Amino acid sequence: MSERFALIHNPRSRRNGREDGSFGQRASQVLGPLFFHSASRPGLVEIVAELARREVGVIAIDGGDGTVSDVMSAIYQAYPADALPALAVLPSGNTNLIAADVGFGLRGTAALERLSLLASEGGLRRCLRRRDALAVRWSDPARPAVLGMFHGAAAFTRGIRIAHRPVILNRFSHELAVGIAIASSLGRLVFRATRRKWLAGDSVTLAVGDEVPRTADCFLFLATTLDGLPGGMWPFAAREGAGLSYLNVGAFPEHLLSATWSVLRGRPAAWMDRSPSYLRGRADRLALRLTGDFVLDGEILDAGSDGQTYLSAGPAFDFIRNA
Repeated sequence: MSERFALIHNPRSRRNGREDGSFGQRASQVLGPLFFHSASRPGLVEIVAELARREVGVIAIDGGDGTVSDVMSAIYQAYPADALPALAVLPSGNTNLIAADVGFGLRGTAALERLSLLASEGGLRRCLRRRDALAVRWSDPARPAVLGMFHGAAAFTRGIRIAHRPVILNRFSHELAVGIAIASSLGRLVFRATRRKWLAGDSVTLAVGDEVPRTADCFLFLATTLDGLPGGMWPFAAREGAGLSYLNVGAFPEHLLSATWSVLRGRPAAWMDRSPSYLRGRADRLALRLTGDFVLDGEILDAGSDGQTYLSAGPAFDFIRNA
């Protein structure tokens, strides 16, 4: 039995912006009214609401992590909780951490033709990976939740600001730009003028599950519902159980360069779990009060007037893999 799928194309995503328009023409021929292109959040909300009305059960997302986050957030608002669509993520953006873990594996015309073939055979859901989204909520009940899969704060936010500078972002891929940002961030630790400011971190109040909130200065905070990162990097604890993985690195952390080297190799050292500087674990929910902005899937967001946000695992999405 033939299936149908919709495709949401972000024309401003890094790789898509370099194309000559032939992909859009081909997608329009293949999908007709189920091909959409939009780069704005309001536009994506309208598109997803229309797909929910049509009860479309599979959505391909042609963009980067920010586009995936925006589409998942719109799905959360528009679709019934027990009828979420499966997603096929085509890696075309500035950041593609999500695609590296649960992406379709193809992009462009090759992805379109493969998805069309699977749909004609009724095999779109033949190979799936399920992952929880990472939901962020604010203390303001009027502010809608946003969904993503990779959250960062403190030094991570500073590093992303560096990576987003036009002199870097316009000349390098985002993965390389992030590498430059990390190198630049570590370089700032060499110089006395910036070392103390960066290592001193930001004040963060963290509550894990039902635990009592604890306030301390934080050098780096990360959380994710992904199961892997590019290059084998993994700063979190062992991938065991459900929920989201988190890492809270205290101010002036001990053996920072050694810990960084272990993380880059994908082999977090056992001593990190014995050190008070590195708090790692898995949880269904976290309460986080920040003094600055945070990053969700490459996009910088504000923490609200009181800095209070709530992170939780779920809802779960099925991601289509190229089989």
